[in-house]
Parts: sequence; structure tokens; C-alpha cells
Amino acid sequence: MATITTVNPATGQELETYDVMTEAEATERLEACHAAFLEWRKTNHSERAKVLKAIAGRLRDEAEDLAALMTRETGKLFKDGLTEVEICAAIFDYAAGKGPAALADEERTYGSDGQRGVVSYQPIGVIYSIQPWNFPFYQPVRVLASAVMAGNGCVLKHASICTGSALRLRELCIAAGLPEDLFQVVVIDHETSDALIEHPLVRGVTLTGSDSAGRHVASVAGKALKKTVLELGSNDAYLVLEDADIETAVKFSVMGRLYNNGETCVSAKRFIVTDAVYDRFVEAFVAQMDAITLGDPMDEDCELGPLSSQDQFETVRDQVAKSVAKGAKILCGGKAPDRKGAYYPATVLGDVTPGMPAYDDEIFGPVASVIRARDDEHAMQLANDSRYGLGGGIFSSDEDGAFRLARDRFDTGMVRINGFGAADPNMPFGGVKDSGYGREHGGFGLKEFVNAKAIFLP
Repeated sequence: MATITTVNPATGQELETYDVMTEAEATERLEACHAAFLEWRKTNHSERAKVLKAIAGRLRDEAEDLAALMTRETGKLFKDGLTEVEICAAIFDYAAGKGPAALADEERTYGSDGQRGVVSYQPIGVIYSIQPWNFPFYQPVRVLASAVMAGNGCVLKHASICTGSALRLRELCIAAGLPEDLFQVVVIDHETSDALIEHPLVRGVTLTGSDSAGRHVASVAGKALKKTVLELGSNDAYLVLEDADIETAVKFSVMGRLYNNGETCVSAKRFIVTDAVYDRFVEAFVAQMDAITLGDPMDEDCELGPLSSQDQFETVRDQVAKSVAKGAKILCGGKAPDRKGAYYPATVLGDVTPGMPAYDDEIFGPVASVIRARDDEHAMQLANDSRYGLGGGIFSSDEDGAFRLARDRFDTGMVRINGFGAADPNMPFGGVKDSGYGREHGGFGLKEFVNAKAIFLP
């Protein structure tokens, strides 16, 4: 029987070994989830909300243990894990608080005589959720909370390196009162995953991952006429305009590049700096990045932990090397320390141009790409010169002007002005272009996988 073994990336220590399920075993989990859905859909919104609130409470009660588990499996800073658990609890609270009104029947009129119509948001069945490792609890939670609030079931295929987190989340939900079979975790290979996508009992598919993974999942789901929501990679551009406050720009640029050890889809990756402030920004930014020290992710004072795995370390290392070979200059970092674990230093690359991985692709690690722009207009053009379109940022003293630029010109799903942050339950999350489609959070996720049923009354 095939197995997977989780490994602590900070130490190389093996953690747990899990059996990989056969297609028959995974299908049994899917069928059990569907059976639970048939009962769960009969509950009203208030009943569902009570369970979601209870899950939020459990998350907060067990925050330290959950954060430590994430640190062991992925190298995430323990303090970032605590923040992640709180975000997850807030997502369940949001779905419980806003869901009943958002999903309530809507009264409409139709016809020339103003006859009565009703739009009813009905659950559709089992949602298949395929999630990555960088946020072991948050990634599945942002799907799960909306799915079960809407009355659906959920089957989760999590990244293998955080299998323990996936199983722990399911245990916690059951302990809080979620029906045992409504949320299932399957430990499967890619072939079995494709078979689940095609299975008639799966009614919707959602993936967070790379754009290549998104293309594959969308093609399999499309052939089976399954709706998908895709949150894919990105190479977010943060613009430092001519009137930017450099201290603010540097503070949030460092934060935005190193948050979650640099392994965040919606984080600052390309720094497009206008010529007027280029030297001042780069000098200060490089100085702060160069001062970042690597450490034990369980340490409260640790600024940067390891990458999630040795494979991820090698990917980042090779992307930097290929960029340098094409002409990029290492302004700080760029050389792995001689120590145990998948550690890679805070790195800044200059002279970044098209054709380099640092310009064209997503570097999922603590590597910043600095790109010089002639002026503000050129900076905006460079920001949009990407196949991705998830998030971005603008540093400018003219907040109104930055808002108009963000609204009218930035070709992304999210834009931050003079700050950095990853996600908020009350704001939609998602992108455009190769960063995917569909939205989570902000109430939008509650209706991604429902049947908006039109009922015409005489």
C-alpha cells in the first residue's frame, strides 16, 4: 500500500506516515458525504449557524496546539499560525452571522402585472475542495465555512505535507457538532482525484494552487460540466510612486514579502519603483531585508522560518539562479545558509527584466524582485505586464489618486493602498487572468456553489 510521510522542514524529522486511499475508499467517503448532505440540507440557516459558531469557538480554544501542528508540518512561524487560527474562527463567525440573510429567499416580481417571484438559494451537493500547504487551516476553512452554511457537504483533498492538519480540522469540526460525514478528508493521488472530480456526486470543484494545476483541474471538471472556482498563483506588483512615503513603503514591502515565510499567493513579490525614488527605496529596503535573521519558527522572536519542504527550497533556489544567469543582480541574500532544514534567506534581486523567473513567474519564497520604472504611468504599465492578476499594492501620498489608479487601472482582483494584508472575511478574495476566477469571502463565497432557483407564483 502506498504511503506518505510528513516531515518537519525545520529539522528534517519525520512526523507521521499515512496510507494513501484507493479509489474505492475515497469514493466511499464521497458517498458518505453525499448521504450526510441529504440530511444537512433539511436544516435551516439558524441551525447551521449555531454549528459554525461552535467550530469557531473550538478553533480559538485549541489555537496554540493547532498553530504548533502547522509549524511542525510546514515551517510556518508559530505566531503566524496563531493569527491563521483566529482568521479561520473569524471566517466561521462571518458565515454564521451573514449567511442567514445572504442565503434567505428573495422576493421578486415578474411579468407586466407584477406577479410574485421568489429566488431561493438552494444547496447543490458535495463540493470537492483541493487545497495547498501554505495555510493548512485557512485554505480549507474558507471553502468549508461557506459550503456548509449554504447546506452543502465538503470533501477535502489537502496537500500531502499537511495531512495531519487536514485530519485535525475534521476532528475539531465533528467535536463542535458538524455531522461526522458532512466533511470528509481524502488522502489520495492525482489519478484518484481526477476520478472524484468526474464522479456524479461531486457537484462543484474548488482549487487553490498553481495556474498549471488550475488548468488541469478546470479541464477535467469542464469535461464533466462541473462548476469550478480557482484561486491560482500570482506575482503581485507593489508600486512605489513618485510621491510615496519611503518609510511606509519599505515597512510594508518587507512585511508583504516575508509574511508566512514568503509563501503566500497574495503577497508583495514585484516591487516596481519609479526612478524619482528608486535609490532611496532600494537602499532602505535592502538594508531591512538583509537584517532579517533565520530562526526556529517556534521562537516568538523569529523573523523568518524555513520553506515548507526541501522540494520548495530547491524550486526557489533554482528560480533565483536562473534569474541571475539571465542578468539579475543579488542585492542581498541569495545564498542558503549552512544549516539543517529548508532555510532560504531574505533575498532582493535587482535589474529584473522580462524573461527571468523573477519577472515572469511566481517565486514562492522570501525573494523580492525590484523593477525600475521611468514614472508613475510606466509603473502602472509594468504592474499589469503579467499573466497573473490576484493582488497588488500602491504606495503614494495621494490616497485619492491611488484609489482611482487601483479602481480604474490595476488589472487584479485586490489592491492594497499604503499597507499590506492577506485576507479579510468581509472583503472578496480572488483574481483575474491566470490567477483564476470566482470569489471567496465577503459574502461572495456563500453563493458560488448554490442553485439560485427562480420560483414563479401565479
